[in-house]
Amino acid sequence: MIGNDTLTAVGNLMVGHAEHPGARTGCTVILSRGGAIAGVDVRGGAPGTYGTDSLQPINLVDRIHGLFFTGGSAFGLSVADGVRRFLKERAIGFDSAYGIIPIVAGAVIFDLGVNAGGPHPDADLGRQACENASDGPVAEGCVGAGAGATVGKLHGLDRSMKSGLGCALIEVPTGVKVGALMVVNAFGDVVDPLSGRPIAGCRDSAEGSRLVGTDAEIRRFKRLRGFSAGENTVVGVVATNVAFTKTELTKVAQMAQDGLARTVSPSHTLYDGDAVFALSCGDLTGVEVTVVGSLAAQAAAEAILRGVRRAEGRGAIPAVRDLFPEEGIRDRH
Repeated sequence: MIGNDTLTAVGNLMVGHAEHPGARTGCTVILSRGGAIAGVDVRGGAPGTYGTDSLQPINLVDRIHGLFFTGGSAFGLSVADGVRRFLKERAIGFDSAYGIIPIVAGAVIFDLGVNAGGPHPDADLGRQACENASDGPVAEGCVGAGAGATVGKLHGLDRSMKSGLGCALIEVPTGVKVGALMVVNAFGDVVDPLSGRPIAGCRDSAEGSRLVGTDAEIRRFKRLRGFSAGENTVVGVVATNVAFTKTELTKVAQMAQDGLARTVSPSHTLYDGDAVFALSCGDLTGVEVTVVGSLAAQAAAEAILRGVRRAEGRGAIPAVRDLFPEEGIRDRH
């Protein structure tokens, strides 16, 4: 497909990445001109989120001005300070009686094993990602928050595969656009739903190239060993040009989680922090929530596949393109 088939093609969004030089971690920010009405759905049993309580339908604030995804686990939450500072300097935020307050939300992934001993994303890196933000096509693979992402960790990091960040865009004849950006750091395998076959996941050994199939392998266990709780997650955002309320977007985010269930196996485990945000970035009306939610699930699934197909191996951890060249960078439209 020629042109922009990433999240920013939805309109009124900018995306920026930043990484520490030489480190295997980074952050990604999504900025909306004037803010975007937002919802969120958190399914994983080990979430690391920021600002999600304000997005619950019963609460006051209905839009965010900055959204971030970052490595570094809890250490990476300081990225929010840099994003907020960047927005405040530009007078972008909630207009309170005592000045502008930028509303920022986000989520982290655990990449401390891949980035052992390296620096964590911080406020300065968050600000740099904001300065790098543009409305052009979004870079994918081992960039930004995807720099330290891995999948297939049933038997630990040594037998995992490298993953990254992926995007997708669906535009239908009715004029509806739905885009997705997903950071793929799952405990489970990534499965192509068209073939039902794992394309990235847990390998048979640290030097092996055969995927064992986590769903099949897990039948041998009563309790799981070989990994630390909380070192996995898939986080991301879906955005649409349809005008929705926060309550409607909460449902869209919930339905978008189906994209994880189709492509990550198993998904939403006790050891994943799966969280999906949903943004309304346009003024198209008369569109049912279920239509957009269905498209959001499809976009999320495609973004997850692109996140592993566009990754590059790092050190002893191979990527799809290293083990399965026939998969390569395969886009489905």
